[in-house]
Amino acid sequence: MPEYGFPSAQSRKSKLSAVVIGSYVFDWLILIVVGVIGVVLGNVTPNKRPFSLQDPNISFPFTVHETVTSALLLTCNAAIPVAVILIVVMIFVPGPTVPEGTPKSMIWKRKLWELHTGWLGLALSLISAWIITQGMKNLFGKPRPDLLSRCQPDIANIAQYIVGFHTPADDGSLNGPYNGQLLSADVCKNPDKKLLDDGFRSYPSGHASSAAAGLIYLSFFLASKFAITIPFVPDGTPSQDTGLVTAFPSRLRGATNHLDTSYEAVRQAAQQNPDIERSASPVDSAAAKQIGAHNSAVLSVRRQAAAPPLYLLLVTVLPFFTAIFIASSRWFDFRHHGFDILFGFIIGTICAWFAFRYYHLPIRSGAGWAWGPRSHDKAFWAGLGSWSYATDKKHWVRPGDEAERVTGQRADDIELGMRYRSKVDNTSHAEGSETAAMGSEHV
Repeated sequence: MPEYGFPSAQSRKSKLSAVVIGSYVFDWLILIVVGVIGVVLGNVTPNKRPFSLQDPNISFPFTVHETVTSALLLTCNAAIPVAVILIVVMIFVPGPTVPEGTPKSMIWKRKLWELHTGWLGLALSLISAWIITQGMKNLFGKPRPDLLSRCQPDIANIAQYIVGFHTPADDGSLNGPYNGQLLSADVCKNPDKKLLDDGFRSYPSGHASSAAAGLIYLSFFLASKFAITIPFVPDGTPSQDTGLVTAFPSRLRGATNHLDTSYEAVRQAAQQNPDIERSASPVDSAAAKQIGAHNSAVLSVRRQAAAPPLYLLLVTVLPFFTAIFIASSRWFDFRHHGFDILFGFIIGTICAWFAFRYYHLPIRSGAGWAWGPRSHDKAFWAGLGSWSYATDKKHWVRPGDEAERVTGQRADDIELGMRYRSKVDNTSHAEGSETAAMGSEHV
């Protein structure tokens, strides 16, 4: 008989339902559609901001052979991360914590799930940065540093392309000689429309945003799987206790169990209770035994964490440094202004962080795991007031949870309150209500 209103593990299927699988297929379709929209935006004629033929910032030469071509960029920010994620998952997942005798089917399910979430997060990061960057390029229409090399301006009729203020002539008219005024993009007569349109796509840098989105995501992924993080004391550790930050906590004497030995805490306690020093004195044999047991279990703060090996840190930051190089190449290739590169890199970094956290637990507390799949009941929609997409509508425990459930523990049906609790719980609730009612009558 199921306990606490939960169906037994045997009565529920642990496999992903077709609905859940379909919901993730739909996620992939959405990403594909958004990616196609980004490609279309890349072929749309952008806004073209007026410029001056005397502006030195757009007078750089046109670089024929780019340091990082579009094909090489796609290899670095997509193909390589896809391959690395595949290799890492196949070799290192699920790791050394798998108990002996675990069925290979469970191990392969975990591998495939980690692979799927790794690739899905990468796709989300890349396509998010792609669509944002492409849209902004068309909206702003900022000239590239090499625009004048692409322009082929109509110098003979330059006066008719002036926008804004015209230079005054000697006769008082506004038909004076050209003196660096802003011109409309119509002054450019280059017959290569694609090359000319691309000259107005400087802000933000697509190479910078795409490189950051793919490669910084890969750095996050590697840091998660290899536990690369700045050493820290886990939450809940009483690090304020001065006993834990001394050189050798196990040699301390005079500390009591569960007592904060920091100076301020002891001083305030002594003021409130003059007998505190006498009660904690190891003169009493029983207290001395308790102190000894406490001291033997004390673990120094410095022994609760350690810095990971540097070679793993190097492996983790290598994609990040590669992204920096790709973004920097757009500067010395005269394709983007400095702010365009910086802002594109920020876009990619934000997309990488969001996509990673959307599908993975935090690096410092997730032990390298991805979030689990959505539940059957909430594969497409959870509704208002729902706590999580990982729970069924009828039960907090859902199919597949029994494989990762801690023995002897049960989860409450938080979303349903009292509805699915046992009869014993309902009875006690009813008795409590009657008692409360009787108390109110006496009042």
